[in-house]
Amino acid sequence: MVGIVGGIYGIGGGSLLSPILVSRGVPVTTAAPAALASTFVTSLVGAASFALLATTSTGDIAPDWLVGLACGLGGLFGGYLGTRLQPRFPETVLRLLLGILAMSIGALYVIQATLA
Repeated sequence: MVGIVGGIYGIGGGSLLSPILVSRGVPVTTAAPAALASTFVTSLVGAASFALLATTSTGDIAPDWLVGLACGLGGLFGGYLGTRLQPRFPETVLRLLLGILAMSIGALYVIQATLA
C-alpha cells in the first residue's frame, strides 16, 4: 500500500513507511531497514517497468540510468553511514531527527505546491 501511495505522489515509499512505523512504536533501528527495503524494491520495479515500456513505446520514457545509479549509490552510502552512526545515538534522538526530517520535507512539498 505504501508503494502505491508513494508512486501516486512520486515519492519513495520509505519516506512514508518509516514515519508510520515509528509512530506506531517500532524502533527507528527496525523501521529504517524496512523503509530502505521498501524503497529499493519499488525503485527496481519502477525502473524495470519503464525499461520494458520503453521497448514498446514511441515516446522517450526509458529510465535515466546514470541518475538512477547515482541515487542508488547515494542510498547505499547513506545506509552504510546510518548503520555506522546509529549505535552512537539514543532512540529519542533518532525519533526526533526522523520527525524533523519528515516535517521539513512535508513543508518543502507545501511550499513547492503553493509556488507552482
